[in-house]
Amino acid sequence: MVLVGGAFNDRNTTRALGAALAPDFTVFGYDRRGRGQSGDTLPYEIGREIDDLAAVIAAAGGSAAVYGVSSGAVLAALAAAQGLPVTGLVLFEPPFQVGSHVGVRKDITAQLIELIAADDRDGAVETFLSVSVGLPAEAIAGMRAQPVWGALTAIAHTLPYDAIVTAGGRLPADRLTAITAPTLAVDSTGSPQWLRDGSRAAAEAVPGGRSISLDGGYHEVPPATLAPALREFLLS
Repeated sequence: MVLVGGAFNDRNTTRALGAALAPDFTVFGYDRRGRGQSGDTLPYEIGREIDDLAAVIAAAGGSAAVYGVSSGAVLAALAAAQGLPVTGLVLFEPPFQVGSHVGVRKDITAQLIELIAADDRDGAVETFLSVSVGLPAEAIAGMRAQPVWGALTAIAHTLPYDAIVTAGGRLPADRLTAITAPTLAVDSTGSPQWLRDGSRAAAEAVPGGRSISLDGGYHEVPPATLAPALREFLLS
């Protein structure tokens, strides 16, 4: 099973989930392009990220179940739609905006690219947390005073990549219809309604797709809760 992280994630972010799944799966976590120990090629292209995932699946034996979170879920879905050998697909809250939620989060791709080009990593992180995540100014100010801020700014140059992958929140329903792998979309009871609705819409766009809600916080579900649900879906 391959785990695909989202914004601000490297392979360490999914390590706890990987450990929870390890009794039943051989789990592969990896640093997405430009993160951790992985290299990068500019300009960024989604196709290269799909190639990266294909290489990980090849290393896993030629086929694998894939779990993606947030922008990683979008990437995993696009890869499966392109025909990668995905045996089962789990999407955790891909940030699609549907129905009355369209426009709830602005497309900040150009702004992030401009900030990174100016080497304003603090500005890129603050913009992403404010506009894409929806954190209030006081919460962001509190994070700036914590050690975690350094980890966020260190990976800030990849934020435009996440913005490009998510395409401003547009649901690519026409592409999702090409997915043939059994697909499950998961949302958290603690997430805002726009994320939960977007996740369910993704499942509805995939032929035979299913969706479930699990007890959790904002854009997260504890591995102890998530792992059994993934296990039941993928091994049933």
